Amino acid sequence: MSDVTNKVLALSKPYLGPAAEQFLARQCKLFLKIEMSALTAANLKQLAGCYELGGRAIMEPVKADELAKKIAAL
Repeated sequence: MSDVTNKVLALSKPYLGPAAEQFLARQCKLFLKIEMSALTAANLKQLAGCYELGGRAIMEPVKADELAKKIAAL
């Protein structure tokens, strides 16, 4: 995995627990059209938007927004 992927996973695990890796893989594949291991800093703003929208379906909107902001700031 890339350094960026590892950083996103590290931020995501407190919010998503064991589902963090699967959630990231799904967001990358469905919305960014890349494999999770190919994630780069150039993808982070778009990924943050995916986390904001997708995260709201599985956690409190405030938490999804918080996580999305942290990812965008990487």
